[in-house]
Amino acid sequence: MMLCRAALSPCFHAPGRFLLFSPWSIAAIARPSLPAHNWVLKNGSVRCWSNIPFITVPLSRTHGKSFAHRSELKHAKRIVVKLGSAVVTRGDECGLALGRLASIVEQVSMLQNQGREMMIVTSGAVAFGKQRLRHEILLSQSVRQALHSGQNQLKDMAIPVLEARACAAAGQSGLMALYEAMFTQYSICAAQILVTNLDFHDEQKRRNLNGTLHELLRMNIVPIINTNDAVVPPPEPNSDLQGVNVGKVLQGADPVCGPAWSMKAWLTNLCRESYNVISVKDNDSLAARLAVEMKTDLLIVLSDVEGLFDSPPGSDDAKLIDIFYPGDQQSVTFGTKSRVGMGGMEAKVKAALWALQGGTSVVIANGTHPKISGHVITDIVEGKKVGTFFSEVKPAGPTVEQQAEMARAGGRTLAALQPEQRADIIYHLADLLTDQREEILLANKKDMEEAENKGRLALPFMKRLSLSTSKLNSLAIGLRQIAASSQDSVGRVIRRTRIAKDLELEQVTVPIGVLLVIFESRPDCLPQVSALAIASGNGLLLKGGREASHSNQILHHLTQEALSIHGVKDAVQLVNTREEVEDLCRLDKLIDLIIPRGSSQLVRDIQKAAKGIPVMGHSEGICHVYVDADASVEKVTRIVRDSKCEYPAACNALETLLIHRDQLRTPLFDQIIDMLRVEQVKIHAGPRFASYLTFSPSEVKSLRTEYGDLECCIEVVDSVQEAIEHIHKYGSSHTDVIVTENEKTAEYFLQHVDSACVFWNASTRFSDGYRFGLGAEVGISTSRIHARGPVGIEGLLTTKWLLRGDNHVVSDFSEHGSMKYLHENLPIPQRNTN
Repeated sequence: MMLCRAALSPCFHAPGRFLLFSPWSIAAIARPSLPAHNWVLKNGSVRCWSNIPFITVPLSRTHGKSFAHRSELKHAKRIVVKLGSAVVTRGDECGLALGRLASIVEQVSMLQNQGREMMIVTSGAVAFGKQRLRHEILLSQSVRQALHSGQNQLKDMAIPVLEARACAAAGQSGLMALYEAMFTQYSICAAQILVTNLDFHDEQKRRNLNGTLHELLRMNIVPIINTNDAVVPPPEPNSDLQGVNVGKVLQGADPVCGPAWSMKAWLTNLCRESYNVISVKDNDSLAARLAVEMKTDLLIVLSDVEGLFDSPPGSDDAKLIDIFYPGDQQSVTFGTKSRVGMGGMEAKVKAALWALQGGTSVVIANGTHPKISGHVITDIVEGKKVGTFFSEVKPAGPTVEQQAEMARAGGRTLAALQPEQRADIIYHLADLLTDQREEILLANKKDMEEAENKGRLALPFMKRLSLSTSKLNSLAIGLRQIAASSQDSVGRVIRRTRIAKDLELEQVTVPIGVLLVIFESRPDCLPQVSALAIASGNGLLLKGGREASHSNQILHHLTQEALSIHGVKDAVQLVNTREEVEDLCRLDKLIDLIIPRGSSQLVRDIQKAAKGIPVMGHSEGICHVYVDADASVEKVTRIVRDSKCEYPAACNALETLLIHRDQLRTPLFDQIIDMLRVEQVKIHAGPRFASYLTFSPSEVKSLRTEYGDLECCIEVVDSVQEAIEHIHKYGSSHTDVIVTENEKTAEYFLQHVDSACVFWNASTRFSDGYRFGLGAEVGISTSRIHARGPVGIEGLLTTKWLLRGDNHVVSDFSEHGSMKYLHENLPIPQRNTN
């Protein structure tokens, strides 16, 4: 039996067109069919999805193969969302989870209004009907017992076991009415279709179903499909996905089927002589069957678990499988069934693999988790790492999760090496940078040419992307500095205490663990960060920008070549998969620290996306130079020129120039302005500076701006105190400078400015790990925890406590115990660094 019910007004207005509803869209599907007609569109394609011809919106891709990567899911045009019983129903299984259902409807409506074609396969009729029937039974029993047995007997009422088919019959109309009311809030119409397995064995009914669904989609209506549980027989054990031989299904069929019948296209696309048609025994198999018959791009299966695990969910070693490939089911252990519903995870996997084989991409995800259910569907369509993605294309290399595990294991081995062995690796890498410079520069040339051809990078970013012989030589020098200073980093004792007799405590330096460094258009960052990670014994996961892919590949290859001399090649990993930064930031069980190197927008995005992983870095580099009343003319022009013009795209470049009021209209001020004009620096006037001028430059839109180019803001202050207040209000706690000959004023500035780097009579550009003698830096931190300023080896270390005793127990130190605490500071042994 197959029913179709549409909650429709007589007509529907879609953007840019007016559609009339045909009787075929609201009548029973199992009707006598009219002869099918072939209609040729302007592009030459033939469509005959129903007995009434219509023009369809072209899909964004040709159906036939599933998407290979999550990032491609955003191109999905036609989507089926399967809602499991556990998603739709409440925890007590009597009634619907209204808030969760409203959120799902909102997401489906959002995608529908984006121009996608959405379909829902829903459960919940039995649970909704059970709620209604229980209410009726309780009401009937209470009245009956009140009349015959008195009020004292009400508490003894028992609710009989309710038959599922009766519950389904009572719940179908209410469930659909609820969907109608919710979709109406988004000006979207919904139509209900009830099917059984027998309907798919009838060629005519299958053809009618196909035509009706296409016509509903054409009219921007969301079909809501469910098995007709009021008439289906009870499920047979282990028969959810047994399959029916297609030869038997096709017996008596017309050997030359027209395009109106999707099964023919099905078989052609699959290129199989023998194929098992999925048997519709539950909504998992129904969703898979419809997804393939309707040639959908994506099937989203929502359940009460996050996806597939390599062992039963909840077990200690269970890990979520990000991507599942055909054939991997042998390595998966399936847990128990859902608390409600007819299928289980095994049934979902079989249905998903069947749909995948038919050309439909599949994601199984959790639709009940309160933190993600409000955006789980849209997140999946956006390509985010949610649930388990089924793919037929296995990547050539390891997954990012596997890379992170390899980096952790490699990092632990690296930390166990002798200091001179880690230094040896870094020295070898420095030599490779100069020995292999031609190969490096050739790879970088490819990146530069591709960036220029695409025109996607501004000039400051092109400068960052570019490598040169001088840059490589500087890199090699910096790496040798790191190697020389790394001898006494890991395992260094920083505190010794005698707790009691024969009980000694040590605090020693250890690596943080696994670092994730994300950098944009800065290939020179890769060897720098790698050397610091090696010196500090950390595992490293690198994510570079696509614009530097060729440069990053060769530099990473050289890094692993250097690591190989002591058997720790896996300690540094380069992420080459299509992993989005936001997905990497969710690997809180695999990554210990995230260090972004790039634009302020990148840093802000990472800080927002990182859940449970600390982020070291700065979101902006708004650096100030304050020209005091006692400043030297010669020093001011040199320092300001170097701070702004030497490398304007750097995070430590001058952005705001603060000038003491007494310096206005003086030769010093004129020389500053002349120098900036010669260097072609665009000046923006602060509010106070603009008030002093008759014809001022363009007034600054915000005093909290990082220009990253040959632009700066000039503002006027009355005193050093006012300059400090301005820096604290509008700065980013990065690097701030005072230029003055007054030592007392300078010391006041140095002590009171609360920034990571504060300088006197020196350029802001000195804020750099290499210039500080750290060899290199992983970044400049403006946070107040752990590390601040240019972060070198010390910033990549933490500590652990080592306690050495001899049969010591705490009870010995009680009031009546035999031992007393001494807490004596002990001298720290000096390590031989030669």
